[in-house]
Amino acid sequence: MTDPNQQYQQYAPPPPPPTNVGWAVAALLFFWPLAFSAFTHSSNVYPRWALGDFQGAQNASDQAKKLGRIALWIWVAFMVLFVGFYVVFFAILINSNDWSVV
Repeated sequence: MTDPNQQYQQYAPPPPPPTNVGWAVAALLFFWPLAFSAFTHSSNVYPRWALGDFQGAQNASDQAKKLGRIALWIWVAFMVLFVGFYVVFFAILINSNDWSVV
């Protein structure tokens, strides 16, 4: 005799993937133009999973995470350029100062 629970276990859906809304918030903080798409993808995870589109839900989750990481790396690049600009600016300012006027 077969166990009825065994048949149910064969067709149980996979657990929903994470929404990665935290990465969408990171995109909002670090580079807001990517946040619109990141929030859209993160909000599509559960509806797609509930409709049975498990691959689409996983893809939406991965895209939200990817966009958050891209926003973080863009922010890091801007900060490196910003600090570099100020280092060069102050180096030029200090070296071009005429001390004989004092």
